[in-house]
Amino acid sequence: MEKSLAIINSRIRDGSARVVTAEEMPAIVDELGEEGALNEVDVVTTGTFGAMCSSGAFFNFGHADPPIRMQRVWLNDVEAYGGIAAVDAYLGATQGSASLGDAYGGAHVLEDLVAGNTVELKATSHGTDCYPRRTITTELLLEELNQAIMVNPRNSYQRYNAAINSTDRTLSTYMGTLLPKCGNITYSGAGALSPLPNDPAFRLIGSGVPIFLGGAQGMVIGEGTQHSAGSGFGTLMVTGDMKQMRQEFLRGAVMTGYGVTLYIGVGVPIPVIDIETVRSTAVRDEDILTDVIDYGVPRRDRPSVKKVSYADLKSGSVEIGGETVQTSSLSSYRKAREVAAELKRWIEAGSMELALPTRRISPTRKANPMRETARAPRVREIMNKKVVSITEDEEIRTAAKKLLKGETNHLPVLDKNGVLVGIVTTYDISKAVVGDGKHRLVREIMTKRVFKATPEEPVDIAAQKLERNNISALPVVDTENRVVGILSAIDLGKLFGGRWQR
Repeated sequence: MEKSLAIINSRIRDGSARVVTAEEMPAIVDELGEEGALNEVDVVTTGTFGAMCSSGAFFNFGHADPPIRMQRVWLNDVEAYGGIAAVDAYLGATQGSASLGDAYGGAHVLEDLVAGNTVELKATSHGTDCYPRRTITTELLLEELNQAIMVNPRNSYQRYNAAINSTDRTLSTYMGTLLPKCGNITYSGAGALSPLPNDPAFRLIGSGVPIFLGGAQGMVIGEGTQHSAGSGFGTLMVTGDMKQMRQEFLRGAVMTGYGVTLYIGVGVPIPVIDIETVRSTAVRDEDILTDVIDYGVPRRDRPSVKKVSYADLKSGSVEIGGETVQTSSLSSYRKAREVAAELKRWIEAGSMELALPTRRISPTRKANPMRETARAPRVREIMNKKVVSITEDEEIRTAAKKLLKGETNHLPVLDKNGVLVGIVTTYDISKAVVGDGKHRLVREIMTKRVFKATPEEPVDIAAQKLERNNISALPVVDTENRVVGILSAIDLGKLFGGRWQR
């Protein structure tokens, strides 16, 4: 049995369409079976509300008198891109304020406009014969703009990786604050209520499909940037008229230590036209799997700690290595429900009809990493492989003798198995010598919290560790925590001295 879109839209027009949310659909399929659900349900509405950094809007401000070709543009001191036309600009959600930094940004400007607040426009130009004006400052309301069209390059991820942090310091990321030593797990997305898990093959979500965007009726443009549906991480590029949007579904926010982002509601109505649609819209949180990724590894391909379902994440805790780790969502499930419910009301009221894609989105495409023609050097290429070390049970004066030879100012401290357990420096030895003399062994004065590097680590990451922790050397260790080299500020000088070649 199949059902045509024409039949569904006719039911929407006469008010007889049965519309349910994606949260309600699994129970309906359990009760009626797949054929019964196909016969009963016409539309499934979805929703998500979370941080979607890759968002922004095109504006047309109209011409001033005398006219100006705006080359640099600021809205509430947040710079917009003016390289489009004389009085057009694109404002990105993550752009920070010139004066307030990341405390206020493009996302907040978008929210201020939608909220009905005035926004200050400043622009400069070098002036031309046809656009003689060189500066302008004025205040504008959203309703006074000719166009304010939101165009978001990447929204509504199919799923997100969850995040954890194995290091011994707190990390500030786009996945929120990650506590040290695997202290918490953060995740994002509404799971089975989100749009793309309900159409993973992209049969019904594609170019031209009407959607809910920020409280307004919008449209799918096509696949979003970084679309990687073949890996389970599909995205959408979407658009909508900001003049129809509502502040309750569009909010500026700041991720501590990371920057500005935009929280926005996105929902897609899915016409139930066949059994395959019934099956895909009956998806549950238990069916959607993702990886808990260690953000403590500063590389593109971070390791997965564990594979979990959205049901696991929403339960409030996940077991990692025998320990219970608390989970928390960066998105709002309550607001996602509101999006799906509002979309349901629109369709039941006949104010939105459905459409099939005018162009399909690839369900198999995978995003590629950046091609780097100038490869970043690795620690192993500039580290000092001749490492002078000492064991934790040796005497302090033995350490002093090694340091006096002038070969190093840092001694990695090893246990009886050759594993790194600490580090002592010339300063540590000096303190012990001028002290009360009660310390005799290296383990009594060594620093046990050792900042380390790995051979394959990019040099700039290692340099950040040196700067962040105000230290001058890093032991370089293998996977078994055995010292294979040492990297000092002097070694970093090799990069600037021309001794490292690509």
